[in-house]
Amino acid sequence: MKETRRVKESFMSRPTIEGAGVNLRRAIGPGEAEVVDPFLLLDDFHSEDPEDYAAGFPWHPHRGIETVTYMIRGVVEHGDSIGNKGSIESGDVQWMTAGGGILHQEMPQPFTGMFQGFQLWVNLPASRKMMDPRYRDVRRNQIPSHTPEKGITVKVIAGRGNGVQGPLKDLVVDTEYLDVSLGANKTFNHGIKTENTALAYVFEGSGQFSTDSKSEIGAESVVIFGEGSEVQIQAGNESVRFLLISGKPLREPIAWGGPIVMNTQAELDLAFRELRTGGFIKRRESHTE
Repeated sequence: MKETRRVKESFMSRPTIEGAGVNLRRAIGPGEAEVVDPFLLLDDFHSEDPEDYAAGFPWHPHRGIETVTYMIRGVVEHGDSIGNKGSIESGDVQWMTAGGGILHQEMPQPFTGMFQGFQLWVNLPASRKMMDPRYRDVRRNQIPSHTPEKGITVKVIAGRGNGVQGPLKDLVVDTEYLDVSLGANKTFNHGIKTENTALAYVFEGSGQFSTDSKSEIGAESVVIFGEGSEVQIQAGNESVRFLLISGKPLREPIAWGGPIVMNTQAELDLAFRELRTGGFIKRRESHTE
């Protein structure tokens, strides 16, 4: 028998400045890491004013995590220390495994109208923290979508949605990442593994995210679900669009220092020492599409 997950907590994303001066909304961060394990961070960067994002994210390091950048509207140029260079455009995804160490930059380009994208950080287990870095770009025409019924559209970035397999099949952590659009008054039921953490981020419209609550949750809000085997989400009198993300918890200690996330303080100290003295980059060439 399926058990519908209730809303464990819901809150607004927070205004934050990152990179060289990018104004964004932080949906989850260090304060939520324990309850959203294996996820560490989710940022929503959106604005109609290029001055809010054009400064971008110049060269910076990562170790111990994967970063997932999903563009809704706009273009971001990127480059990294393992030889990748290019751009991701509206509807594209960049899934980068920092592993043992990578340097990269992400530079948003001026865009007419609302520029919007998301970056998710997925933690790596201790056994894979120092794996070789890798980079996967997924173009919008590679991301499958399906329509369970008229007025409901689900884009499957990772994992499976109603039997539709996403394009990324070699993920380290069992992760499902869906972009769900519901028309007015439509209801979406979706099964989620009982052992997995589940959260949603609303970025357009509003809806009810629990069967036991009549209150609607609107744009720029995070929903963290409790235990159960499925979620049930209903749009209000207008449509709603949200990210639905779930993954298997690692249940490991976290030592977090800015863009580097390890398991112990000693590992974190070593990473920053290698940044200062050399040796941070363990491998310089890897690319998978």
